[in-house]
Amino acid sequence: MTPLQRYIAEEIATDHVDGLLSRREAMRRLALLGVSAASATALIAACSDERGATPASSIASGSTGTPASAAGTAPGMEEELPTTDITWAGPAGELKGAWAEAADPKGAVLVIHENKGLNSWVRTVAGRLAGVGYSALAIDLLSEEGGTATFTDPAEATAALGKVDPQRFVADLKSGVEELGRRAPGKKLAVVGFCFGGGLTWQLLAAGEPQLAAAVPFYGPFPDGADLAGSKANVLGFYGALDTRVTSTQDAAKTALDKAGLNHLLVVEPNADHAFFNDSGPRYNAEAAADAWQKLQEWFGKYLV
Repeated sequence: MTPLQRYIAEEIATDHVDGLLSRREAMRRLALLGVSAASATALIAACSDERGATPASSIASGSTGTPASAAGTAPGMEEELPTTDITWAGPAGELKGAWAEAADPKGAVLVIHENKGLNSWVRTVAGRLAGVGYSALAIDLLSEEGGTATFTDPAEATAALGKVDPQRFVADLKSGVEELGRRAPGKKLAVVGFCFGGGLTWQLLAAGEPQLAAAVPFYGPFPDGADLAGSKANVLGFYGALDTRVTSTQDAAKTALDKAGLNHLLVVEPNADHAFFNDSGPRYNAEAAADAWQKLQEWFGKYLV
């Protein structure tokens, strides 16, 4: 498996261990990703050992997060603006995205989705950012496969993402930054990514994208050996204390940030797990999400205005 496939496979296995997927469904999704039955069984066992201190029952009872159904309004929803589907010429064909324009933009943000593709939740993030003054473009990294909407099975969309060369993602993201600059001329630019998209945020920084004034990776794994020396972004990173699989890469991220001399703040939200900001998911943590939303706005207020 490539590092990207491994990351996605571990997410699937962890979802099963935490009681969010049946074993049958986890095995099906791993098979779509190209993981053999024997390797899938071994991976689930390894993730079970790692997550031993966080049993499925703790998530079901809400002790590691607040179920979305009981969480009330997610942060920023009161100001959410609508998104519009757009396309532009990318490096290898037409790229798709969801555009939300602020009434009086203070800056502009590229939004990178989770491993589920450009879904309705990601659109709300772009709309929420626009609502607080930052025009936002949520890119669809499955554009070359016809777009996320062409996949009726979300698991197949995830598997398709796992089979793409990460360098294609970086090229598409750079194109997204260019499109963002065209739509928000003269404004400072930022990127925010979640899970899979958080990891790609780090990769975009490692690629030395020069136009980014700020970057906010949410619980994104830091790429092995990544060098951030070519970046100029001010970096705000979020982690969940219970998300040991990703949070364990925080030290490597800090070392790279320090070595590159980049201004940064890495925040570990207590009692929060992976994907704590996603109010449509079972690990949503309302307290952690509200804190992250406030800190994100403060960060953009310093470095994007």
